Amino acid sequence: MTKHVKIDPVPRGMHTVTPQLTCAGAADAIGFYKKAFGAVETARLSDDQGKIMHASIRIGDSDVMLVDENPEWGALSPQSLRGSPVTIHLYVADVDAFVDKAEKAGAKITMPVADMFWGDRYGALEDPFGHRWSVATHIRDVDRADMPEAMRNSGAVK
Repeated sequence: MTKHVKIDPVPRGMHTVTPQLTCAGAADAIGFYKKAFGAVETARLSDDQGKIMHASIRIGDSDVMLVDENPEWGALSPQSLRGSPVTIHLYVADVDAFVDKAEKAGAKITMPVADMFWGDRYGALEDPFGHRWSVATHIRDVDRADMPEAMRNSGAVK
């Protein structure tokens, strides 16, 4: 008689949504994320030529998977696609220090850090591999009912 063990459909430590980044040079990207974002490498599987087939890093409490660009599989990096329409959002304890560290490590600031109408101190950057990141520290609660007026008063819409 076979004993059936219930397996959780989401592996322990993972979240329901986990981004996977395709990078031209995933090993270099992992190095950048360690230096700029304080990432911790949790897994790496490479083929015989050293190309990363799967890697995982942890930023804060969340995993991000990485893979080397492989056009034969349709895995293209933002550099091959000439940009990315996707932005990954990070919440951090000190957005100003985080963005400063990322810039010193080679990220390009695309939106300087500022206080936003929705209650976050927020900025945006692009990493050297073409991936876009928004970064924020929540600084105040704004009631959802007050959000449309706060948005209008901020000048975000005309």
